[in-house]
Parts: sequence; structure tokens; C-alpha cells
Amino acid sequence: MTAAVGLFVAYQAYRGYRRNDSRPMLFLGIGIFLVTAAPFVVTTLLISVLLASDAAGILAWATLEIVGLGSILYALTGA
Repeated sequence: MTAAVGLFVAYQAYRGYRRNDSRPMLFLGIGIFLVTAAPFVVTTLLISVLLASDAAGILAWATLEIVGLGSILYALTGA
């Protein structure tokens, strides 16, 4: 459910970017996607399909969240 809501919010931010040509909205949308939807999809693929270890899944999850939060921070402070 979190991934679905995250995708919806990221899509709305992307629409705001397209409508207003606002770089902060683009980075906000990317960040929300990376924090909510991408970790779910990537770890599901890593663990279920590729049979990777739990450590690889946790590392992928944490990396995506850190990059996503960095993107949100950039959108709010420096874009």
C-alpha cells in the first residue's frame, strides 16, 4: 500500500513539474519515488527473483532511501 500511495504522490509531483517547469517539483517527485516505491520493487526483485541475500536487499533498500532523501532535501533547499 505504501508503494502505491508513493507512486501516486510521485506522479502528482511529476505533473506539477510538467505543468510549471519547476525543478524542485521534479526532484521532490524523484525523491518520493525513491523513498517509497523503488525500495519495495527493487528488494522484491532482488530477494524473490534473483534469490539475493537479505543483506543485499537491506543494502539496496537503505541506498535508495538515502538517495531519495537527498533528492527531497535538494528539492527543498537548493534546486
